[in-house]
Amino acid sequence: MLNGYGSTILDGAWLTLLLALSSITMAVVLGLIGAAFRLSPIKWLSLLGETYATVIRGIPDLVLILLIFYGGQQLVNVVAPMVGYDDYIDLDPFWSGVFTLGFIFGAYLSETFRGAFMAIPKGQGEAGMAYGMSGAKVFFRILVPQMIRLAIPGFTNNWLVMTKATALISVVGLQDMMFKAKSAADATREPFTFYLAVAALYLVLTSVSLLALRYLEKRYSVGIKAAEL
Repeated sequence: MLNGYGSTILDGAWLTLLLALSSITMAVVLGLIGAAFRLSPIKWLSLLGETYATVIRGIPDLVLILLIFYGGQQLVNVVAPMVGYDDYIDLDPFWSGVFTLGFIFGAYLSETFRGAFMAIPKGQGEAGMAYGMSGAKVFFRILVPQMIRLAIPGFTNNWLVMTKATALISVVGLQDMMFKAKSAADATREPFTFYLAVAALYLVLTSVSLLALRYLEKRYSVGIKAAEL
């Protein structure tokens, strides 16, 4: 299959999936922190959150990937001798990709989560407090479940975009399926065949993800439409 490169590209596809899942985990954490900062009544925290979201969303992903990877590489090798480590340090492409994509899409998710929290009527939290619930219980039992339901559509879009953006990490040496496909295409001089295979694999990954997230959205929306009617 694929001139003997099929298993190699599938190995790359597994690495791509691990990269996407690890990156989205980091992005969710940064997105929640960013949303909390942007909604904070403390002015400097709010400004910090807004700056993060505005700057990162305003720079192309590929430019950020190159800046963070090569800038981080240079910074690490400048700092290392200061702490007594004189050998040159090569950053791992996988974890560099996780950090970079997580940092980039954390900014996008901060907007998604901020909008979801703002869409929850203030009376919901006030009612919970009136019933004697603590602030933590109101947040986790009333606000978070509703935030998840409202954020799923935006989260789905960001996940799909981020999954496709994993292909960009191949430019810093990660041997994902895009890297493996390029190597195979160079060796066989059949680029169309291998890039078409990669496109099909990305389509399978995003389609399965879309079905899973739509199912999750329906689960969190049970009883909502009936209540609205």
